[in-house]
Amino acid sequence: MIHVIRSSWPLLLGMFLLQIGNGVQGSMMGVRGAIEGFSTFQISLIASAYFVGFLGGSRFAPVFIAKVGHVRVFAALGSLISATLISYPVLTDPYAWMVLRVVLGFSLSGVYVTAESWLNDASTNETRGQSLSAYVLCQMVGLVAGQAILSAGDPSGWLLFVIPSILVSLSFAPILLSVQPAPAFDTTRPMSLRQLYRSSPFGVVGMCLMGGVYAGQFGMAAVYATEAGLSLQQLAAFASTIFIGGIILQYPIGWLSDRMDRRVLIVGSAALAGVVCLVGLFFGHIYPVLIAVGVLSGGLSQPLYALLIAYTNDYLEPQEMPAASGGLLFVNGLGAIAGPPVVGLVMGQIGPQGFWLVLAAILFATSLYGLWRMTQRPSAYAAEEDSYDAVPYANLLPGAASPVAVEAAQELYVEAAETMAEEQQQDADEEPLAPRP
Repeated sequence: MIHVIRSSWPLLLGMFLLQIGNGVQGSMMGVRGAIEGFSTFQISLIASAYFVGFLGGSRFAPVFIAKVGHVRVFAALGSLISATLISYPVLTDPYAWMVLRVVLGFSLSGVYVTAESWLNDASTNETRGQSLSAYVLCQMVGLVAGQAILSAGDPSGWLLFVIPSILVSLSFAPILLSVQPAPAFDTTRPMSLRQLYRSSPFGVVGMCLMGGVYAGQFGMAAVYATEAGLSLQQLAAFASTIFIGGIILQYPIGWLSDRMDRRVLIVGSAALAGVVCLVGLFFGHIYPVLIAVGVLSGGLSQPLYALLIAYTNDYLEPQEMPAASGGLLFVNGLGAIAGPPVVGLVMGQIGPQGFWLVLAAILFATSLYGLWRMTQRPSAYAAEEDSYDAVPYANLLPGAASPVAVEAAQELYVEAAETMAEEQQQDADEEPLAPRP
């Protein structure tokens, strides 16, 4: 890990600063939107617009990189992000904010594609997992740090928009000044959704549903906290708990997935997360309970992103796995686009507790669909599944992983699967024949 940090510190530092700025502006949308008099549904559309842009960036950023190169795309998108962040207090109109969020999602997605391809190119097969782990750890810590900055400012002024813009501008300096050469960009063609669904119906449907959960958590948590009457400091702490919970429970759940049927673990984790959200629905007005609910709901739901990718791969041939990444990201993005408006509509009808009601409903739907699929298809025994720990799926950040990051994880998954198959074949070849009677 030390070698990875030493060789990739400009990129890691840049992404850390970028995510601090992203964390501040993400929570500021709900707080400042309420101050400006935007309705809950309008704020939900603003949150959803980010994922529309993110999907577009995942699709077109590789085209731009192939035409003009990493450095120019990086600089151009960085300028767009910085300009977008400083434009929010100037253009205080919900529809203008929707456009800005589309631009922000598109630009951030393109930056992720650029940075992750750069990191992937600089890594070897032996260090790729560690590199991706360090990369996403910097992202997670940056998002949590952003909430701390949010609690120290005045959301009705300019400062909390200026700080993210400055941080984003600074984040590109160590990357663009790095002496590492820009990599040659290449990405696999996605598998068709029909083929992907036939291979793993639960994987596809689960990824779509969980996209709605993640977008609801990340896009509407600040809106919920604002409508629930939390102070700015309490809001920042609550928003942080979702990320912290994901960090704490990601690996324990991944460890369990190597020792039991992944479907059972996905179904159980989704159901438990749904129950936790129901606790938030009825007892979220008690602040210590709300903090515990934030940690547990984030901790139980965020690992499902990695589990569903790993589960889908259990039913794919190694040569199909890299191509499947695009389809999985696409369906996750579709769910993410739909999530915030649904949360916003329900919150508009029944109040802030609608936040927990929608999340619980989606999580229970995921669990019930998984239970039904278990009656339609035999289980892949845990002993025969490839190791979850062998690949860095546990380190993929829901809603922020570009096709490059998922393909890098898929490459390691393929290598692990092929290595395991070779070892099994060697064991079979070395097993002595039973003596004849």
